[in-house]
Amino acid sequence: MARPVATYSICACDLEAGQWGVATQSKFLAVGSVVPWAEPHVGAIATQSYANPRYGPGGLRLLREGLSAAETVTRLTAEDEGRDQRQLGIVDNEGRSASFTGPGCHDWAGGLTGPCFAAQGNILVSEATVAALAATFESTAGKPLAERLLECLAAAQAAGGDRRGQQSAALLVVERDGGYAGLSDVLVDVRVDDHERPVEELARLYRMHQSLFGKTPKEEWVDVDDDLAAELAQRLTRLGYEGGLDQALPAWAGTENLEERVDGVDRIDPVVLEELRSR
Repeated sequence: MARPVATYSICACDLEAGQWGVATQSKFLAVGSVVPWAEPHVGAIATQSYANPRYGPGGLRLLREGLSAAETVTRLTAEDEGRDQRQLGIVDNEGRSASFTGPGCHDWAGGLTGPCFAAQGNILVSEATVAALAATFESTAGKPLAERLLECLAAAQAAGGDRRGQQSAALLVVERDGGYAGLSDVLVDVRVDDHERPVEELARLYRMHQSLFGKTPKEEWVDVDDDLAAELAQRLTRLGYEGGLDQALPAWAGTENLEERVDGVDRIDPVVLEELRSR
């Protein structure tokens, strides 16, 4: 028999931002390779507990065809002879949600749903873990979806988490053309496959991701006047990047994986400026 993906997870969306996502933690190697699935303006899905990975692409297909979250859960589980041991959470393109826990899932197992979220878990210390997922999501409205989901995981772990312990965690958030270079729908996809404190490590990786690929509002960018241009040129030259600022700055930024934060040389992202000054 397959090993259960004993896990807690939350599927959620921010309709105003056009984002859908899943966050999950488990005493299971590389939970991010199995549980989370999402597509912008379609929905988000978490499949776990003797997980059926086909629920991911199959569920997104049904959502794409116009079925609601609840209808998709019903269709997927009705066609699955192993449904009694499955657990599934779905949020659709309108923020409707549904969660399913088969009667054969190991205790404690269950889920909670609300507008724009579905929280669920199995082999948990208690129902407090899922309650913490739900309460934290509802209390963090207004923050970016990725940050809300990370806070949900931290709160769930503090409430008890998986009764077997911790091993891996994952965060997936999608947005139409919101990913790298505007050529991907994957806004955030960070995973911790094997770690003693995966939720904490996931938060660290997310902070690193944001420093490289996050977006500083343009009104916060710094004007590059003559004095700043001279400082930038001097620092870049010292690092081995010579030539005009319009060539040296993008070349250095690309080397440091900061190319997404450079847009000409008339203004500079403060994150880029701080990083260059730290060298």
